[in-house]
Amino acid sequence: MFTTGQIVFAILFIIGFSIILALSYRKDKRMHQKNYKGVKWVGISFVVFIIVLFLLKVLLKN
Repeated sequence: MFTTGQIVFAILFIIGFSIILALSYRKDKRMHQKNYKGVKWVGISFVVFIIVLFLLKVLLKN
């Protein structure tokens, strides 16, 4: 399906992209902690909301 060259390129790309992403996050970590203090609660609320909708769907289907 894929040639050996394509697989090697994909692996190297993923490794390189992950390294650059980690370095960028490390550099901006202090700024993110200052500017985005309550974001985790928004994310948790969103996940809980989706779970409640799914449960309602399952319970009302029966």
